[in-house]
Amino acid sequence: MTALTTPRATYRIQFHKDFTFADAESLVPYLDELGISHLYASPITTARSGSTHGYDVVDPTRINPELGGEDAFRSLVAALRARDMGVIIDIVPNHMGVAGGENGWWNNVLTHGKDSEFTRYFDIDWREKLVLPILGDPLAETLANGALKVEQLGNRYVLEAYGEHRMPLRDEDQTTAATDDIAALIDRQHYRLASWRVANDELNWRRFFTINDLAGLRAEDAVVFEATHALYLRLYAEGLIDGVRVDHVDGLTDPAGYCQQLRARLDASERPADAPAGPAYIVIEKILADGEPLSTDWGVDGTSGYDFMEQVTALLHAPAGAEPLAELWADISGRSADFAPEELRARQELLAWQFDAQHRRCVEAFAALARTAVECDGLTTGMLHRAIERLLWVFPVYRTYGTGDAAPAADIEIRDTVRERVAAFVPPGEDVVDDQILSWLAGEGPGDPALAADAVRQFQQLSAPIAAKAVEDTAFYRYGRLLSRNDVGFDAARMSLDIDAFHAAMIERARDWPSAMLATATHDHKRGEDVRARLAVLSEIPDLWRTCAEHWLELAAPHAEGVDPADTYMLLQTLFGAWPTNLHASNAEALSEYAERIVAWQEKALREAKLRSSWEAPDDAYETRCHDLARALLDPARSHAFLEDIVAFVGRIALAAAANSLAQVALRYAVPGVPDLYQGTEMADLSLVDPDNRRPVDYARLCDRSAAKTPAKMALIKRLLALRREHADVFSEGAYEPVALTGVRADRAIAFRRVGKEASLRCVVPLRCAERHLEGIDGRDWWGDTALASGELLADLLGEHALSVEMLSLQQR
Repeated sequence: MTALTTPRATYRIQFHKDFTFADAESLVPYLDELGISHLYASPITTARSGSTHGYDVVDPTRINPELGGEDAFRSLVAALRARDMGVIIDIVPNHMGVAGGENGWWNNVLTHGKDSEFTRYFDIDWREKLVLPILGDPLAETLANGALKVEQLGNRYVLEAYGEHRMPLRDEDQTTAATDDIAALIDRQHYRLASWRVANDELNWRRFFTINDLAGLRAEDAVVFEATHALYLRLYAEGLIDGVRVDHVDGLTDPAGYCQQLRARLDASERPADAPAGPAYIVIEKILADGEPLSTDWGVDGTSGYDFMEQVTALLHAPAGAEPLAELWADISGRSADFAPEELRARQELLAWQFDAQHRRCVEAFAALARTAVECDGLTTGMLHRAIERLLWVFPVYRTYGTGDAAPAADIEIRDTVRERVAAFVPPGEDVVDDQILSWLAGEGPGDPALAADAVRQFQQLSAPIAAKAVEDTAFYRYGRLLSRNDVGFDAARMSLDIDAFHAAMIERARDWPSAMLATATHDHKRGEDVRARLAVLSEIPDLWRTCAEHWLELAAPHAEGVDPADTYMLLQTLFGAWPTNLHASNAEALSEYAERIVAWQEKALREAKLRSSWEAPDDAYETRCHDLARALLDPARSHAFLEDIVAFVGRIALAAAANSLAQVALRYAVPGVPDLYQGTEMADLSLVDPDNRRPVDYARLCDRSAAKTPAKMALIKRLLALRREHADVFSEGAYEPVALTGVRADRAIAFRRVGKEASLRCVVPLRCAERHLEGIDGRDWWGDTALASGELLADLLGEHALSVEMLSLQQR
């Protein structure tokens, strides 16, 4: 068997100083036995010292020495190639880490200002000094406290803050820095030191979302592209990697142009004879809204899988649960039963607060553009401010893809949706302002072309972070109808996806994106795949859940004084959803460990919600009350009745939850695309949001499990990966054919075929069968006359099995 650049199946590994290339190399036999074709690596370039994720890159030109450096990476690749396996790496073209004084390019800008050769690398407005919001207090107070000092680092003097931040000083100041008045010295620099609190309002360079430690890169600049991609291009040309996953592609000025350029450069490489010839495998981190297509002319193989994660998770949920669970949420929380008001409020708040500086720069760009067009006479800055604000309130996708002088046809529907939605918020007579901005987004507006390109860029680079931060990192932490529907790339307003819609999506995937990635767990998920699978059961039993939840709220009440009922209810959902396997009500030590995981989740959830606490101004008293509640509920001495009840309820729905878990495994490995297995999730994935989902994996235990008694989830993964290895063409090229069902339970299973040249795979996967599992109904009685269109009864096909996956000859079809 020869290695391929397009993976058969990937295994995602999060590298850091405590899990290096050498650690991964020791796992290569295990991954091969599992059936993996490609290791899918988190960023391998040099990141900030001690980084646990690698996205804060400080030097993209060399492989991170904390991971073992290039020699260790080559050794890992050699071990993989020896087994006809390969590597896909995660690359970060949109931003760099700029904290801690480790980024040479950024330091050069701080040293030389706008005359630096690296100024073009970053998106900086040089009408004033570069704002560095790193101080805990205003500058004068910081100086008075003695928190700023001049120190010698090597043969140069630097400015040190709090013993943590080190800023270079101008060349002109090196001879006198040690004796100069420090306030005067600071005033002469090309940067302005400021409190971190001014960043939202005064930052004059593009950052990644709201993170002051990450500065946006201008990958659209040819010099910047070459400098930041030289390592990736070399690794591909030398046959060391087979492709890339592009992080946050929507942060770039022109995602389409970037991807097309990356495709051309990678595929032009001459690779060694012993490496797969190509083409390179390229997937992008792209959040697709419901119904939003990914353009087929970008030159990529598809997304990194959030869209599939949304589709398969929604498929597991029962539509009948939407209304009663929404009513329960509203009754308990006193908040909206619907998601839309939460999203709107979050967009309004974050645009007015965390993105004020970026918003004002966007308005200024459009105002400058308007002044160059006689048609825009009378269009004031205030009008543009109001129009841009309201357009961003209702934007249905991350962004559009105009370039100032053109826009793809797919943007037309988006602009029409925006125009329809914004109408309710437009001041009288100002609809023409919205129309004008939408015209510029379409590449059809008047004025200076260069200014149009800049204004459109700024709008699109603002709409994407507003969507990410307001929806996923704010509203998703405020809305608690059912937490399994609040995850990265999900449509929280929708409870369920019907079977026909899922079929249609898979047919489209087979046609347009047969090699796109299929993910159900990632380093960014808010809840593990098996947490979502367990919570999905509640959509089938909303009345039973209401009874249970209301009882738990009563049991929690003595410990919940001063805790908002909404936070208590989301805590109860989380305790239930993430309840560890075999955790007993009397195991005080294990319960205490679980409590600390929950407390960490609580802190993040409360601060991201920004209702009663925040990262900027934590409410320690309120957070403590919430933490005390969590610890009390998980203390056998104080909440024995609650613990007995939750353990019993987890056990009661265990079969239904396991069925959901196996269903999403089967679908991930059987539908068109490249299945990705996130580290450690071959076992039960009951993780919560990071850092919980990045905890160390016990690979010794996993390897033992793979060799001895294998749990059902891992066994199914291994079986399906074996089929993908033995019948590669069925999965890589095979069509997706829905199989119709008839009979009393026709809506409780999904069936389809993957058809190759000499064989086909037939899958029959039960869905939403909680009633059967809770009532202990015999499989034959449950399925009754339900049958495939061919006449085969599901009772015969499934028996007591969770699902049916069978390879057939073409004659058997």
